[in-house]
Amino acid sequence: MNRSIILATVAIFTFFGGNAQQKQTNKNTKVVFITLDGFRWQELFTGADEKLVSKKKYVDDKKELKESFWRDTPEERRVALMPFFWNEVAKMGQLHGNRNYENNVNLTNTRWFSYPGYNELLTGAADDKHIRSNSKENNPNKTILEKLNNQPKYKGKVAAFGSWDVLPFIINEERSGIPVNAGFELAKGQKISEREQFLNELQPNLPSPWEAVRFDAFTSNYALEYMKRKHPELVYISFGETDDFAHDGNYSAYLNSAHATDHLIKKLWEFTQQDSFYKNNTIFIISTDHGRGTEPLEEWRNHDSKVKGADQVWLVAFGKDVKVLGEVQTKEQLYSNQIAPTILKLLAPTMKDNDMKGETLNLQK
Repeated sequence: MNRSIILATVAIFTFFGGNAQQKQTNKNTKVVFITLDGFRWQELFTGADEKLVSKKKYVDDKKELKESFWRDTPEERRVALMPFFWNEVAKMGQLHGNRNYENNVNLTNTRWFSYPGYNELLTGAADDKHIRSNSKENNPNKTILEKLNNQPKYKGKVAAFGSWDVLPFIINEERSGIPVNAGFELAKGQKISEREQFLNELQPNLPSPWEAVRFDAFTSNYALEYMKRKHPELVYISFGETDDFAHDGNYSAYLNSAHATDHLIKKLWEFTQQDSFYKNNTIFIISTDHGRGTEPLEEWRNHDSKVKGADQVWLVAFGKDVKVLGEVQTKEQLYSNQIAPTILKLLAPTMKDNDMKGETLNLQK
């Protein structure tokens, strides 16, 4: 999977896009929570890895990849890879997890792979006893999505979208009643938009390299269209390509996917700032479910409890009243289990939940 195919796929969706629909302003804070599966803090904060970008084993066209993403300094390389994050988000929000400054974000679960990571992110607590595999088994724990959807104020105002077909089980769609569009699912309903109809026609005709994960452009655009049409107040979007390209040992596609996802997130943000329901009233929180290894070099493909560094993650926040800190360069220790309680505090500040073990993050001014 090369860069031209990924970017062409994204371009199709961009070309077909229409104007954001407007809806009467709702003054409640809105949250868009996004994860990039298995995307390392190293690439986010320092760009293309010097040891990998020229490694023939992991890169098909070294010249093309270097032209796209190699620059003289880590600061230049990260801008080339993630221009929205570093040209715009850094000026309006905060980025945590650059371990070169002892600014650390870690998992609290000890398994360091996807289902346990998502469970921790979405419930605010690790569950190593019950979450022991990536099998399609309904999560016994209730996520922040389910807990808010059970509140009258947010009933029917929560939605989730994912590239991985296990996401409905992590969220426990059956029990929670939350609409989850994940894997190769299509948009459903009699009033879906013209663009959703286009996505439904295109997805089955654009084969994915993986049996369980679709292209992130579908996930993002299904989420965007649903936001235009239904205006949920809490949206979770789970991107998956970076992890699967890494497992494939395709560093070129891993970087190209991260770059494309940066663009998809930018489009989601721009929509929220054009739509009166979301404008100036929405917080984006972005993280990852696990890290990856670094040494020996081939461990960049892997992650689990045996891979050193696979518990090292990162956290980004921007939007409504978020304190502008840019890249946080002070010594700090944050954890993934802090995200769910923070979302709870933002959307239902008087609601108490003893199941969540993480402390809330102080994101806002």
